[in-house]
Amino acid sequence: MQQHNEEELVERLRNPETQRDAFTQVVAAYSDSLYWHIRKMVMNHEDANDMLQNTFMKAWMNLDNFRGDSKLTTWMYKIAVNECITFLNKQRNMNNVPIDDADAYLLQTLKADEYFDGDELDLKLQKAILSLPDKQRLVFTMKYNDDMKYEDISAILGTSVGALKASYHHAVKKIEAFFADDV
Repeated sequence: MQQHNEEELVERLRNPETQRDAFTQVVAAYSDSLYWHIRKMVMNHEDANDMLQNTFMKAWMNLDNFRGDSKLTTWMYKIAVNECITFLNKQRNMNNVPIDDADAYLLQTLKADEYFDGDELDLKLQKAILSLPDKQRLVFTMKYNDDMKYEDISAILGTSVGALKASYHHAVKKIEAFFADDV
């Protein structure tokens, strides 16, 4: 969504008379990109749909708290990331998954998902990504898959651009090593 359109949309979200219609536009504009961002974190279609709904519900309930300090997109992604982190932590606790085995658990979730249609190479890439520490995984996904700018990722995660660039660089090196070791 273009910056001008986003500013216009935010104004409509603040007006009680146009708020519902504007929020319908938000859902239409961000559903796909948020779904795929969430899906890459939780690995399962059903869970991703649930997290997407939770994200939009939280956004709707907290619309009055959106001050406009960041872009609407950034705010929506921040809500989605927080929802996913909370969900993943609950899943790990419910299933008694040690933090060291979390990547294996998510990989099993991905393999079991009937909606996953990736080939063996895609599965291998997902396995490599899941082997990354949580923060590197998140940064890699946002930069590589979602093609987000470091400035936007910084606003979402509250981390400096320099630290994000370092995380991304380390993630890329680890993924390259993962593929090189498997040859």
